[in-house]
Amino acid sequence: MEVFSIVCCLILSAFFSGVEIAYVSSNKVYLGIEKLQDTFISRILFKLTKNPSKFIAAMLIGNNIALVVYGILMSNLVVEVLLNEGFSGPLWLLFLIQITVTSAIIILTSEFLPKIFFQIYANTLIKVLALPAYFFYQIFYYFSSSIIWGSNLILKFFFGVKNADEQLLFSKIELGNYITEQMKSIENQEAVDSEIQIFQNALEFSGVKARDIMNPRTEIAAVEVHDTLIELRELFVKTGYSKILVYQNSLDDIIGYVHSFDLFKKPNSIKSITIPVEFVPETIFVKEVLNILARKRKSVAIVLDEYGGTSGMITVEDIVEELFGEIEDEHDLLVDDFIEEELSEGVFRFSARLDVEYINETYKLNLSESDSYTTLAGFIVHHTNEIPQSGETIQIENFQFEILQASNKKIELVQISITE
Repeated sequence: MEVFSIVCCLILSAFFSGVEIAYVSSNKVYLGIEKLQDTFISRILFKLTKNPSKFIAAMLIGNNIALVVYGILMSNLVVEVLLNEGFSGPLWLLFLIQITVTSAIIILTSEFLPKIFFQIYANTLIKVLALPAYFFYQIFYYFSSSIIWGSNLILKFFFGVKNADEQLLFSKIELGNYITEQMKSIENQEAVDSEIQIFQNALEFSGVKARDIMNPRTEIAAVEVHDTLIELRELFVKTGYSKILVYQNSLDDIIGYVHSFDLFKKPNSIKSITIPVEFVPETIFVKEVLNILARKRKSVAIVLDEYGGTSGMITVEDIVEELFGEIEDEHDLLVDDFIEEELSEGVFRFSARLDVEYINETYKLNLSESDSYTTLAGFIVHHTNEIPQSGETIQIENFQFEILQASNKKIELVQISITE
């Protein structure tokens, strides 16, 4: 009977501490949605989490009662077993063995393992155990209410804290995690509601910097301010762009851009139809770039590196695409898509312009990410401190990189093999 009571105390302690950590670790967006469902468990969840402080206090009371009862019973059992085995050592050694055995069992079986398990499966277990948790919540309700009242009184008069019993709200990170989990559960990504995708993009939008979405310097189409209008017209036809940058002496001295529509005004020179641009640093957030362009009624911003040189360019369309997805027109169809294919198990071929983050999310490669680079080419250059040439093979982390195409200025095509 004594052993049975000890086991019951261990189970109850594991239950109380587990439910507590499950509630704290659970996604509050998920809980909020579950509470809105018209089911019995949903109604129980709503009552449980209506007052989080009382719920957590009730679980703590139950856990402490279980621990006290367990401590008394287990201590007596350990002493009884040791004396029956003929223990004749000093009292302090008996006391030490008693504490060690009792603490080791409770920490392992009712604190450490349950909390890890309940934390991993928090969203599921908080639903599964809602009914027994509500049962104990009702039993300890008045005790927890008294404790909360006393705690608030002490906080108010001694620490000046008011209304400590506030409802716990979900954070932006929890909202983003919930949406990501829901999207991963959908096998056909084309079935994802466009509004959900836009919402996820909006959550991530505040952390996107100019260098993350800019068109790099090597892909900028530009003319010198003293070039002829015929050369400008030919560049418009060749690229299919609606805007061409205008520079003086070099790309590091951009003075503006020309819109294709202005050619119909029969201008005398390129300079006469050049529209000024805004200049922004690489580290500026895209949302701030959008505010600047909207406030000054501009559509193009030149991104500068730390030395004041031209790093790339951003248009309003680039920023809008970051929120609403790729917007393709008839000219975009003329541009070759980036190469991304799995040649065999663990062997991939990618365009070096692909983002490392995109590769990790799509192909689960776990390439290390850093603020120092965004693309696969940047990843390779960052680790080698040079631009590798075609045919070179490089070992970085657990991956072997074979440079398939490269020039003196940039890497074009890469084959990656997992070497683990």
